[in-house]
Amino acid sequence: MSTDIGIDLGTSKTVIFSSSKVVLELPSFVTVDNETWLPVYYGEKAKQTLGRTPDSLTCVSPISNGIISDYDIAELMLKNYMEQAFGNRILRPRIMATLPAGLTELQHHSLANVIEAAGGRNISVIEGPLAIAFGLQLDMKQPHGTMIIDFGAGTTDISVVSLGGISVCDSFKTASNDIDQQISRYVRKEYNIEIGPLTAENVKKQIGTLYPSDVEVAMVVKGRNVFTGLPESIELTANEVYEAICDTVDTIINAVRTVFSKTDPDLVADIKNDGVILTGGGALLRGFVDYLSEKIDIKVKLLDDPTHSVVRGAAYALKYPEMLKNVDYQLRSIKELSIE
Repeated sequence: MSTDIGIDLGTSKTVIFSSSKVVLELPSFVTVDNETWLPVYYGEKAKQTLGRTPDSLTCVSPISNGIISDYDIAELMLKNYMEQAFGNRILRPRIMATLPAGLTELQHHSLANVIEAAGGRNISVIEGPLAIAFGLQLDMKQPHGTMIIDFGAGTTDISVVSLGGISVCDSFKTASNDIDQQISRYVRKEYNIEIGPLTAENVKKQIGTLYPSDVEVAMVVKGRNVFTGLPESIELTANEVYEAICDTVDTIINAVRTVFSKTDPDLVADIKNDGVILTGGGALLRGFVDYLSEKIDIKVKLLDDPTHSVVRGAAYALKYPEMLKNVDYQLRSIKELSIE
């Protein structure tokens, strides 16, 4: 069986794309046994153990800020996910995997080696912004600037693409996970209550906003009182969440301004005319599109499927390799492996 596969091995989730559809989308978490360091749970079940494990288990996120931080666990996780996606049979896939922009050649090879160990041949690694550009079918032959902002969980990639390559890029460590952490810090500071990372993420998704509202929206948040150690509940409002996260979002806005300051004026003029392309799961934060557009005074277009645009673009580039001719990427031959 020969299969073309796009893989986005992200900080918060792993997405596998094949046959024109997403075939697997699971959190990038593994729960391991502390003595053997062997996996016990993968994916969603592993994520739900975050902050809830007994002393014998640990919940591990093998991807940190878009980079592999635990190679052995990442290999086992990806092998498990490939089995779930394609079954217990021999695979001979061509794989295009993505990484944040601006990483070293060694980090590219490290990702390729992990995928090789999980089973594959002809592996290529490509920066996320280029994958998005290929997926959008931008004209790679034109000297025309396009800014792409990928607001992910572990990194925010800000890139200017022209002539099929990246002219300017920065991958900032401030991203959606930092918003979760700011919500946790706010609740601790204002209410003396500790909340877990899954609770903070849920608050962000439910009532997170970048515009204060006259109509108060609130939700009940449960945690542990830092002084008594006892469980406690509070009512947290959307305006409080806005107060908690706006500084973190402004850090991302400043990062966008920094990239503009490094970009040639003619490319900036192109971006001003066309607008900025926005994608990534973090871009779904309520009000972020309008907030960003207002702060940089440029129209912002949110892609229709922001959580899958990177992996879709990777699969598209693999299907049409001639698009890579202006880019220093070549498919490298990997021996065929059997997933058992």
